[in-house]
Amino acid sequence: MITREWRLAPVYGTALVFFAFDPALLGDIRSAWWAVFMLAWLFGIMLLAAFSVVRHADALAEIFGEPFGTLILTLAITVIEVLLISAVMLTGPEVSTLARDTMFAVVMIVFNGMAGLALLVGGLRYHEQTYNLQGANAFLAVIVPLAVLGLVLPNFTSAPGGTFSGLHEGFLMLMSVALYAVFLAIQTLRHRHYFVDRGEIEEKGPPLTDLRPAAWHGALLLLYIVPFVLLSKKIAVPIGYGVQVLHAPAALVGFLVAALVLAPESLAAVRAAAANQLQRSINLLLGSVLASISLTIPTVLAIGMLTGRTLVLGLESVDAIVLLLTLFISTLTYASGRTNILLGAVHLLLFFAYLVLIFDR
Repeated sequence: MITREWRLAPVYGTALVFFAFDPALLGDIRSAWWAVFMLAWLFGIMLLAAFSVVRHADALAEIFGEPFGTLILTLAITVIEVLLISAVMLTGPEVSTLARDTMFAVVMIVFNGMAGLALLVGGLRYHEQTYNLQGANAFLAVIVPLAVLGLVLPNFTSAPGGTFSGLHEGFLMLMSVALYAVFLAIQTLRHRHYFVDRGEIEEKGPPLTDLRPAAWHGALLLLYIVPFVLLSKKIAVPIGYGVQVLHAPAALVGFLVAALVLAPESLAAVRAAAANQLQRSINLLLGSVLASISLTIPTVLAIGMLTGRTLVLGLESVDAIVLLLTLFISTLTYASGRTNILLGAVHLLLFFAYLVLIFDR
């Protein structure tokens, strides 16, 4: 029933208020307390919308089964992330590091923070958990080269300051889209069984808990995405004010954007691991990183070309070391088909190291 969608009222009500009274609310922020209030309000409403997107994506996952279920959720969240980055980037300076910082934050939050928590929770509850090794390897085979080429290589090309030349930008855009297209063909057509737990391959799909049709959930999923996109440009104002007043590191903006977008999907992954559905958890986590990198890179590069903005993609040396260490440890973590609490603890410690390095280099 439509009464279950009460969240539409505060979400669209907030969007209406901010578009009607934008100059009064965000036109000239001079009070730190007002900026905090605006940020908390927008952050909370956008989280409400994001969790609603996840709820309907989960319903579609039950209807279509794996791996389509996690793919729908991953793409929905990634679209939100790309649009949020684009909106914040267009309100920022001409030379922007936001896309770089956000993609790096996505890798750190997912690979180390949420994956570490999922492995730790699952290990504590079940001692060991298993997953389809071929699926995890397929994710990593695409994530590793895209992450290195997109976030590390720019520091070693002829273009100055961690940027790309026009030729390199065009090649990276084409490569990102092409690799992701090949991966989707593998995931949904030729080797779909790679992304299903071996014990579930012969089983029927999960029982439906919501009998409403896919069109219903798809329409409501879009209805929740629209106000999220509309409010994404608004939340950039208090975030920018806070970073400026507090003299916080610029990387904090990318972390906040990534944390906002990834919160519902990450919690769904941890919940799946706690229910001994590690394959679904891995599909969600690694899928979100892959979709984030392969879709964000061509989008922001295209925006840069169209608007004349300079995009810095190359990570600073400290961040590049942490990224390469994370990718190396991840290849070890997903190399046996089994996980335990030690692997979760290692990834969580890497995540805490990332947080420390945001504020103290």
